[in-house]
Parts: sequence; C-alpha cells; structure tokens
Amino acid sequence: MKRYFYLCLFLCLVLAALPAWGQVKVTQRTDRILIDIDGKPFSEFFIGAGVMKPYLHPLRSASGKIVTRRYPMEAVEGESKDHPHHRGLWFTHGDVNGYDFWGNEPSQKGATKNGKGKVVTKRILDVKSGKKSGSVKALFEWQTMDGKPLLTETRGMIFYSDPKLRTMDFDILLTAVEKVKFGDTKEGVFAIRLATPLEEQKKMGGTGKMVNAEGKEGEKQVWGKASPWVDYYGTLEGETLGIAILDHPTSPRHPTYWHSRAYGLFASNIWGLHDFVDKTKDGSQTLEAGQSLRFRIRVVIHPGDTAAAGIAGLYKKFATMK
Repeated sequence: MKRYFYLCLFLCLVLAALPAWGQVKVTQRTDRILIDIDGKPFSEFFIGAGVMKPYLHPLRSASGKIVTRRYPMEAVEGESKDHPHHRGLWFTHGDVNGYDFWGNEPSQKGATKNGKGKVVTKRILDVKSGKKSGSVKALFEWQTMDGKPLLTETRGMIFYSDPKLRTMDFDILLTAVEKVKFGDTKEGVFAIRLATPLEEQKKMGGTGKMVNAEGKEGEKQVWGKASPWVDYYGTLEGETLGIAILDHPTSPRHPTYWHSRAYGLFASNIWGLHDFVDKTKDGSQTLEAGQSLRFRIRVVIHPGDTAAAGIAGLYKKFATMK
C-alpha cells in the first residue's frame, strides 16, 4: 500500500514538472494581466493607472523568443531607443477631436492642437483560462487629460494554444460618447513595435522584410498601401520568425492601409489617406454620439518566412470567420 502511494506521488511530481501543453492560463493582477501559453510566459497586458494606454508587452514566439522591442519598458543593450510611445502592441490614434492618443507619453510634447489624451481602464469584464484558448474582455475610456470621455472601447482578446504559432484575436468596439472626429494622420492605429533584429533597416543590424497580400515587398512598396494583411519577418537569435497582422473583411474601410516602417513600427491605419495617398485625400471620419466602429484583427507570430508560414492561407481561414 505504501509502495503504491509513493508511486502515485512520483507520477504526480513528474506530471507537474512537464510543460502544460494545450493550455492557456490568464491571471489577473492589480496593474496587469499575465498570459501563459503551453506552460510558458507569452505576454503581459498592462492596464495600471500609470499607463497612458493599455498595451501587451513583451510578445514571444512559440520558441520563447521576444519579438517586440523592450524599450521603453526595459533597458536592453543594442536596442533602438526612438519613439518612447511605441510600447509592445497597442491601439490608439493621433487625432481624436484634436487630442493625441498616439504620441502621448508624459515626456513628449503634444503634436495636435488640443494636446494629449489617455486611454483609461474602467474595468475588466471577463478573464478566462482554457485548454485551447484563453481570453480577456475589458472596458476602457478614451479621455482628455482632464478626464472628459470622448470614446468608450470594449476590447476582447483571445489567445490560442499551438505548438508552432502564437495567435491572438482582437475584437475592438469604439463607441462615441459625444460627436468625435478621427483626424487624417498617419499616426495610428493598431500597432506593434518589433524587436530591433526584425527591423527592415540595416543600421542597427536589422534583418527584416515586410510583405503584403499582393506580394509587394519592402517599406517603399508596403507603406501607405491598402492590403488585407502584411507579414514582417526576419532573423532573431538564429531563428527565422515573423509577425503577421490580418484585417478582417468586416473591419471598417477594409482593406486597411499600412503605416509600416523599416525602423520596426508595424501598424494598420484607416485614417491616414492624406499621408498615404496624396494631399488631396481626406481620410478623417466622424461618429455621432452613440455610433460605433468595430475592428476585428488577428495577429500571428510564426516561424519561417511568409511563404513557409502560409500566411495567405491563414488569412483565408480568418476571413471566413463570422
């Protein structure tokens, strides 16, 4: 009997030491939410009172490599240190009724006529862990610096378990509290700042390349163009890795335009036509009080280049989701 007890205890200890394959664990803390996938840390969602916008940092590949820049949250030797508002993965815009929700760090001077705005966490609506996926649902307010709300944002995020991929789905509903105008500026909207080795520019040792759904390659062919998806891949710590951003056909003004730069900014933006197309265009958009916009976006962190990862096929599957 004693022998049986010790055998069971040994087996339990062995199983506890094994990776938790097929699990997504989501843990809520006071100022952040932790996301672990298959027994390994994936990211943290920062939502504390001290942040100017919620953001995910860092993002990791299935192999555990950090694919986003760590600055300004961490100091890492050899990283670029421009644009302190580029924090992991975030969603904001540079002109909402003249307020800048994009370049809005306290150390930055406001570029828009009314100064900065901030995205404030109102409450976490739901947090779930699961065998195949985990999720977070939260309510935010886009406010002026004196606390006046312009927009509410209800954001759902789903994180999936997979041995090779790290896939995230975003379902973002923006609702106008009062009449709001999203101004025409390239400074937005759904964005990721890539790790320095994945940048396309070479001066900091970048190895990256961006490719869109039409097969165009490089910043000159991708920046400011409309496309349903863009993939940005390179070599990181000896492994070819990429990040793809997929724009669902039901998202507003699909296919989105791309504010994707050789220095590592990777962003989709539907409101920047004045910059992206030509000076005669006006990409601004107005919502009356109570009106909403719904963005559906998938991010896939993958091994290999665009073709090897089958991004076109992954997009087709995403596009058919209701």
